[in-house]
Amino acid sequence: MPSTHIDKKPVIGIIMLDTVFPRIPGDVGNPNTFSFPVEYRVVKGADSKRVVIDADPRLLQAFIQAARSLEHKGVKAIATSCGFLAIFHQELVHSVDIPVFTSSLLQVRLVREIIKKTQKVGILTARSQSLTVKHLTGVGIESCPLVIGGMDMAEEFNAVFVEGKRDIDIDKCCREVVSAAQKMVDSNPDVGAIVLECTNMPPYARAVQDTVGLPVFDVVTMINYAYSSVNKQIFT
Repeated sequence: MPSTHIDKKPVIGIIMLDTVFPRIPGDVGNPNTFSFPVEYRVVKGADSKRVVIDADPRLLQAFIQAARSLEHKGVKAIATSCGFLAIFHQELVHSVDIPVFTSSLLQVRLVREIIKKTQKVGILTARSQSLTVKHLTGVGIESCPLVIGGMDMAEEFNAVFVEGKRDIDIDKCCREVVSAAQKMVDSNPDVGAIVLECTNMPPYARAVQDTVGLPVFDVVTMINYAYSSVNKQIFT
């Protein structure tokens, strides 16, 4: 039987954007999303607009400082609260001596290898017009056959996660995410699996999967994987 034990010290550190919207269960910013303790660091001034829309390079040093602070605290791996930080992936990896999982998009190459060569990886992102080649190149997926769908026109999703609305209509947001995923798959039947770029989408991942019937990967998938790789289970 595998042993069961609760870590006393956080093994995973998470760099957070400076946001005001609710962090519901399943969201990367809600500690109850994980079965293990996590350590958060907020980068002041790094709101959704500056990171997602502006891709502001002036924020890089603040993210590096946050990563180093978490490393100093003793975590064994670092993740972030925004998939668009893929654009800074290489710089963050080289700023510390522990693994850095900046973006759920890091899973795209893995997904590519587990589906047919005739299929594509579907990426559902918070804002498709802001997901550039620089972001894809940052995590080495610029040459992967992709289908990118976005939440650009989703009223509630944008109001909350891009514009900073302080409350959320969870049911409406779920319907919007599911609708965007369904539209992407309907328009591209060769999509073999979906990667949710946005770290606020995991609360709706099961609804997406139930609707489209495909494997769905997200930041929670990635962080759970990261945790298991740096804190191996003890078998007795």
